[in-house]
Formats: sequence, C-alpha cells, structure tokens
Amino acid sequence: MSFFSLQRTRPESFSYIGRKGFGPVKIAMAILVIGLFIGAIGEPDGNSVSALTSPNLPVDKIESKPQSTAEKPLDLTLATAIVETADLDHTLHKENIPDEKKRVLTVRNGDTLMSIMLSTGIVRDEAYYAISALRTLYDPKDLRVGQRIHITLSSDDKLRGMMLGPSVFRQIFVRRNKAGSFRAFETERKLTRKITFARGTISSSLYKSAVREEVPPSVLAELVRIYSWDVDFQREIQKGDGFEVAYEKLIDGLGDEVQHGEVIFARMVLSGVSKPLYRFEVRPGKIEYFDRAGRSAKRPLLRTPIDGARLSSRYGKRRHPVLGYTKMHRGVDFAAPPGTPIYAAGDGIVSFRGRKGAFGKYIRIRHAGGFSSAYAHMSRYKKGVALGTRVKQGEIIGFVGSTGRSTGPHLHYEILTGGRQVNPLTIKMPSGVKLDQKDLIRFQVKRAKIANLITELQRTTTITRR
Repeated sequence: MSFFSLQRTRPESFSYIGRKGFGPVKIAMAILVIGLFIGAIGEPDGNSVSALTSPNLPVDKIESKPQSTAEKPLDLTLATAIVETADLDHTLHKENIPDEKKRVLTVRNGDTLMSIMLSTGIVRDEAYYAISALRTLYDPKDLRVGQRIHITLSSDDKLRGMMLGPSVFRQIFVRRNKAGSFRAFETERKLTRKITFARGTISSSLYKSAVREEVPPSVLAELVRIYSWDVDFQREIQKGDGFEVAYEKLIDGLGDEVQHGEVIFARMVLSGVSKPLYRFEVRPGKIEYFDRAGRSAKRPLLRTPIDGARLSSRYGKRRHPVLGYTKMHRGVDFAAPPGTPIYAAGDGIVSFRGRKGAFGKYIRIRHAGGFSSAYAHMSRYKKGVALGTRVKQGEIIGFVGSTGRSTGPHLHYEILTGGRQVNPLTIKMPSGVKLDQKDLIRFQVKRAKIANLITELQRTTTITRR
C-alpha cells in the first residue's frame, strides 16, 4: 500500500490494515513518518506551480494554440495553484539581487504571453509553469496591445519572475520561490499623480499643434469636449490662435506612465479672446468646468451634433439645391459620409420619429427650457430610439443618410425655441450647471489654487516651434 493510498483509507478500513499484518506499532510509526514528511513539505507557498514536477516535459505537450492563447489549460496532475493576495513588499522588487536582469516588453499586435517570454530566451518549460501560475489570477488572453510586461531573469537567463498590470490600479506578480515553484501575487498599484502642462500656437489645426506639444490624444479629446458647447472647432479656429492645458498623469512605482487623468485647466485664445476653464467637483463624482466667473462651460444643447462633418449650408436665405429658387433655410446642413453617427444635442424625450415629407427619416427631441432639436435625412435610426424614448446629450440617435429631398448624404439640423427655428450656430443658451452661493465660494478658492499652479507651470514651459 502506497503513501497516497494510505491517505485515502477510510477509518473503518483500519481493520483491513490489521489483517494485512500492520500492527499498532507499525501503524504508529507510519503516522509519525507521514507527519514528518508533511512537515518537511510545508504548506503550499502562495499561488505555487511547480517547475520541478516534470522538468523534462516534452515540448509537444505544452505547445500553444495559434493566436488564441499561448498556454494550455492547467493540468492539475502536474501543478497546483492557490490564490493569495500579497503586499508590494513581496513582489519582484523586494530583493535587490545584483545579478538580476530586468526586461520590459510591450505587447504588439499578434503577440501572446508565451511568444513574448520565449523572445527573451526563457526556455519553454519555465514559461509554461510561470504562465500556469499567472492563470490563477489573470487570463493571458486578456493582454492588450500596448500593455507592458516586466520580466526578471537571472544572470544565466533563467526566469525569476514577471509583472504585468491588467488595469490602472491592479498589478500581478509571478515569482519563483526557493523550492523552484512559481507563485502569483496580486496587489493594488500605488500611483503618484503628476501635473503636466502644455501650450502651443495653432498653425494649421489644433490637432497638429497639440501633437507637436506632445498632448496625449485622450487629453486632446477632453479639451475639445469641454469647449464643444462654445467653440466650433471646424470653423472658428484660425492660424495664430493658441491653447493651454494642464492635466494629470498617473505614475506607478516603476516610473511608468499608466494613465492620463483629468484635465484640471484649459485655455483657448481665439482671435485674441481668452477663454479659460477650470475643473471643479460640484459634488462627489460630478466634475464640471467653469469660467472665471463660475459660469458652466456646459450648455443645454450642442451646436454641432456630429463629428468630422463639413458645414455645407448655413442658416438663412439660400438658393434651394433641388427646387432651384431662393427660400429660407431654417437650419444648418453638415455633409458627412453615409452612416456617420448623429448625437442627441441635449437631454430630452423623443417627440417624433418617422418619415416627415422632404425631410425623409426624421427625429425631433423635446428638451427643457422650451427648446427642441430636429435631425433630418437620416439613413436609419439607432435601435431602441422610438417615440417617448429618453435620451442623454451625446447619445447616438441615428446615422447620416440622404432620405427625403436631398442631393447627397448630410444631416439637416435645427434648434427650435417656442416652436420657432433659430440659428444653431449663434443662439445664446444658458449655462447647464448653476453654482449656489456656497459652491461658488468653494469654486473661487479652488480656482485661485489652480491659477497659482498654472502661473508656476507657465514659467517653466516653452512652446515648441517647428
């Protein structure tokens, strides 16, 4: 009878052991030996996956599946895994071993974790067991292009461990322990916030100028968003205009820039007119932007409820392109490719959805304050948008088309107040968020702090000129 079969023996089976010649003394000695053996083994060490169980595992037994995942499912006859949470002190960086070599690799399109590890010279068996340990806390199939993998090797290129960050605030470490097994640890990432400031002069477009000043795309998108109620970026931006933006960067303990945070200050200078905006938390979780006087940048309705479109016809009298005579054009037209998303200009309720004569497929939304917005010549409506549907500002409601009386794909957009059409590009609309006296005082204190910070940052920042 083997040690493992003895482990499986039920209490009522000890009579059988006696019949086989195992007396009380032998049984006691066996139990003592088992106890010593278990004590020598000790408890499993974290998320352990043994690399010693089958050191000469044939390569064809651990071959990865093409492009889906680089690891085969964990074989519990070869490895065990126990989930454990660890502090940062138990990570790869606790021990400062002089002969360690650290490599940082970035996930590219088509990479798997196995292919990344093999590219560093790690043998396939070691990579397999390390990945098996990792799988107890993270599925390697979830790796994203651009994600960074930190790998630590010994002087003879044996794997000591690795680290990756599945999210901004989460880190997973895999480390080889003294017994040669790999353990997986999960820890909360400790991040440091750093304020970065950029400014530039617009030569041809805001986008090109922002890229030249190394403004990240996500920050540029936020800059455009917070000014979108007041600035027409396709038509109002001129050569010589300028911008400034201060935003947060989140830096981890390794010095990696893991994410860009909130824009805390922005300024657009258009035709010599300065338009600064300051970030302010109105209440927990509700962030808005305000000008120096505490007026919200947000407006009830968007002036242009479509991205990347060309203004093809303005509000006012014009010669009708189909009928051939002059008539009042009570909206604005935006030429755009078929299928371009159309957004709700503001929060409201769909009051009409259907065909409306020359307008073709048409939607009208009723907003607060006596405003309505209308959208015509759609190719189709977004699924779920129907009469009576509540929509939010910026929510997709349909797609550009050329239904009705139309010469080509475009959006005809109208804003109505009191049932009468007005010019969407020039109408003065009230602020979306109003601060009460208490919040206004808080805002003024916050604005002063931001202004002092910006003054200091401006002293050390120069505009790149190329």
